[in-house]
Amino acid sequence: MPDNHDPADELAGTEQPFVQHLIELRDRLIRAVAAIAVAAAVLFFWPGPGQLYDLLAAPLVAHLPKGATLIATSVISPFMVPLKILLMSAFLVALPVVLYQVWAFVAPGLYSHEKKLVLPLVVSSTILFFLGVAFCYFFVFGKVFAFIQSFAPKSITAAPDIEAYLSFVLTMFLAFGLAFEVPIAVVVLARLGIVPVDKLKSFRGYFVVLAFIIAAVVTPPDVVSQLALAIPMCVLYELGIWAAQVFIKHTQAPEDSGNTESVS
Repeated sequence: MPDNHDPADELAGTEQPFVQHLIELRDRLIRAVAAIAVAAAVLFFWPGPGQLYDLLAAPLVAHLPKGATLIATSVISPFMVPLKILLMSAFLVALPVVLYQVWAFVAPGLYSHEKKLVLPLVVSSTILFFLGVAFCYFFVFGKVFAFIQSFAPKSITAAPDIEAYLSFVLTMFLAFGLAFEVPIAVVVLARLGIVPVDKLKSFRGYFVVLAFIIAAVVTPPDVVSQLALAIPMCVLYELGIWAAQVFIKHTQAPEDSGNTESVS
């Protein structure tokens, strides 16, 4: 019997849903960019790029010798650096909206038990990232700059370059923000079955060594910043193990009972 099956039929009806997904993705991206643009516009008028830079530079300025200031070695640095800080601040302010757009795009394709896992992880990862940045700004910077200046000879007048300082700040913010995501990584590894909780518990000693190695690589070569990064990572690792056990218990897929789980 001849096979009259047309391969094109397999693709019938798939083009329109795919286009709809692209349109939805475009709309979500536009909304995310619009949120960042609105945040940037608000921050531009209040408090303003200059004030944002002064706020970011405050921990360093507070520990410079009397009369010392930051300098600009490039002609356009006084314009570009505050602008970069404005955009960075706008992204951080709009981050909840951006992550919500990501969540709204992927949520319709998830089962109910998957939503119980993803949504808390999105919210908690955002909060932990902000906590890492805040910890770095309010605690670590003051300790690090005081430690560094205590070693500076009296014959040296500190005048850091603003672009170098911005690069340092972004690196530190990223390092501490990502370090505070350790519980999320632990939860995901355990929940997906990649690494069992028992293995994570037995890995404690190795993680302590790993945390100090990471801290030594990504932070300045001083004991204060290295301890300030490594110790929270170790504490957060323990928090992640506890959270993983809770998540595994409450986000398991319902057992098959003759009813197929519906996508909600």
